[in-house]
Amino acid sequence: MDNPTWQQVDDFLEKLLAPDDPTLSAALAAAEAAGLPAIQVSRMQAQFLHILARAIGARRILELGTLGGYSGIWLARALPADGQLVTLEAEARHAEVAAANFAAAGVSERVRLHVGPALETLPTLLAEYEAGFDLCFLDADKANLPAYFDWARRLTRKGGLILSDNVVRSGQVLNGTDASSQGARSLLQALGNRGDSAVLQTVGSKGYDGFALTIVE
Repeated sequence: MDNPTWQQVDDFLEKLLAPDDPTLSAALAAAEAAGLPAIQVSRMQAQFLHILARAIGARRILELGTLGGYSGIWLARALPADGQLVTLEAEARHAEVAAANFAAAGVSERVRLHVGPALETLPTLLAEYEAGFDLCFLDADKANLPAYFDWARRLTRKGGLILSDNVVRSGQVLNGTDASSQGARSLLQALGNRGDSAVLQTVGSKGYDGFALTIVE
C-alpha cells in the first residue's frame, strides 16, 4: 500500500523540519553496512519521539528494540544530562552496532543497553525501575506486543506514556493471520474501552501503519 506521494511529502517535511544530521546519517550507514534490516523509524517519526519525550520532561525512557540505535540516539538526546535511556535488544550483532553508534553520537553515558530476549530482561528491571519510567517505546517483535505492554505498564509511572509502534500494519490488524498482526490486534483489543489509549494511523516513507499511545493511570 505504498504511495510515492507519501515518500515525497516525507522528504519535503524532513528538509523543512529535520535537516540531515551527519551523526544520525552515519548511524544508519553503519547499520546498513552491518547488514541490519532497514526497519528503523523514519526521520520524522524519530523527531516525533524526541519531541514527545521533551514535552513530558522525560528523565527515564525504556525502549524495546534497539536495532542499530537510530531511535535510541534521538531519545537519548531528548534527555537531560542526568537522564537515562534503557534499551533492550535481543540480537547481539544489532547491539554491537548500536553501542558503537551511541558512542559516536556521544550519548553512551545516558544509555544502558541490555542484550537478550526482552521477556527475560524486563523482570530484572523491576527492582530498580518499577513505576520509574516516564516514557516507554515498544518497537520489538510484534508477536509479543501484549506481553511487552503489560511489563511496560508495570515499569511506567502514573501519568507516563507508552508508545506501541507498528500496530496498524498496512491494515492487516483487521484480519491478518501472521503472528505480528495477531499480536497488534490482541494488544488493541486489550486496550479497548479503557479510555486511556488512542491510535493514530500514519503514512510516509515507512508505508501505511500506526501507533498506539497510552497514558498510564
